[in-house]
Amino acid sequence: MEKITKFEDLEVWKMSMRLTVKTYEFMRDCRDFGFRDQIQRAAVSIPSNISEEFERQTNKEFIQFLYIAKGSCGELRTQLYLAKELGYIEKPDFDTLLDNAKHISAMIFNLIQYRKTTL
Repeated sequence: MEKITKFEDLEVWKMSMRLTVKTYEFMRDCRDFGFRDQIQRAAVSIPSNISEEFERQTNKEFIQFLYIAKGSCGELRTQLYLAKELGYIEKPDFDTLLDNAKHISAMIFNLIQYRKTTL
């Protein structure tokens, strides 16, 4: 297993970047600008928090920012439910985004556990 030396190597960061791009794409035509901005901010917060703390290179702070990223993932999931109920996104798009967000949340949880017990 290769040592990860930069946040761009983290699979969870890569996946959260793809989720953020998809969120932006699906919400591009939403005319509810306040909602669109909020859901996009929640999405972009996930990879941003992962990368921000990785750069600081301290385990305790990295874990803290992973918790923040996980919280943003939960916020995004809530907003996805609302977007579906309001008719802002179609069910297939909702399902894709929600599944990705749940998977990323689980990956963040596993990374937190690893960092707590290994480093």
